[in-house]
Amino acid sequence: MSNRTPLLRRTGTIAAALLALTGLAACSNGGDDDSTAPKQEPTTQTTAAAPDPGPATDACYSLPYDAALAPTSTAAAVDCGQPHTSVTFAVGTIDAVLDGHLLAVDSERVQAQVSTACPAQLLTYVGGTLTHLRLSMIRSIWFTPTVEQSDAGASWYRCDAVLLDGASKLAELDGDLSGVLGGKTVPDQYAMCGTAAPDAPAFERVRCSAKHSWRAIDVVAFDETDYPGAKVVQAAGRTKCEDAAAGVAEDPLTFKWGYEWPTKEQWAMGQRFGRCWTAE
Repeated sequence: MSNRTPLLRRTGTIAAALLALTGLAACSNGGDDDSTAPKQEPTTQTTAAAPDPGPATDACYSLPYDAALAPTSTAAAVDCGQPHTSVTFAVGTIDAVLDGHLLAVDSERVQAQVSTACPAQLLTYVGGTLTHLRLSMIRSIWFTPTVEQSDAGASWYRCDAVLLDGASKLAELDGDLSGVLGGKTVPDQYAMCGTAAPDAPAFERVRCSAKHSWRAIDVVAFDETDYPGAKVVQAAGRTKCEDAAAGVAEDPLTFKWGYEWPTKEQWAMGQRFGRCWTAE
C-alpha cells in the first residue's frame, strides 16, 4: 500500500507596554522665594519594558487550519467553555544561544528545537501509549514569538493540541484533550480512519466517528536513525499488518488489510513508523 500523512505546523503573540514616569522636584528655604538659590532641574525616569510573560497553559484558541500551520499567531485566547480548535498544553523557553551567539527566533535551529519539544510532550498530555497517539487524529502544533517580540526579549514557545477533522480542517472541541487517550482503545471521535484503502486515489484520513470504510489498527515502528530504504520499510509491515487485521476480523479467513509505510521525506520530518489498516 502507498502512503501519505498530513502534518501540521504553527504561533503566538503578546505585547508589552512601556510606561514613562516623570517627577518634578523643587526646594526652597522657608516660605520666601529665593531667586538666587540654585534651581533643581526636572528629572525624568523611564521604566524598562516589562518582560513578555508569554502565553498561558490551558488557554484555548479558535484557530482555522491555515493559522495552525503558521509559525506565529496573533489570535487571542477564547473561553474554553465555548467551541475552540486548540488548547495550549505546554509553554517553554527557547534556547537561542549557540557558541555564545544569539540566534534569530526564526532560525532553522530554533524552529527545529521547538518542533521536537512539543510533539515529545504531547503524549504526557493526552495519556495512553505512543501507539494510541499514532492511531489518533490528535496532533501538536507550536508557535514562537514574532521577530519583533523576540527583539523585545520574548523567548517562549507554545505547544497546542489540535484534533484533525479531515485533510485540511480542525475539529471543534468542547473541552480540552487532557487524558483522552488514556483508555484501552482510542475512542472513535479521536481515532484515525480512512474513506478508502490507504493506496486508493479517493483515500482521505478522517475521524472514525465520521463515515469511513477503513481503520488504522496498529503501528510498525523503526529504530534506525537513517532511512533504511523503501524496500526495507515496505517489507517490515507485511506480516505484522496482516496478523493485526486477522486479529480484529470477524472472519479470520476473509479480510482486507493494508500497510502505509513512511516515505523518506516523512522520515526526515520525524515520522519513523508505518500504520496497519483494515477494511470495516
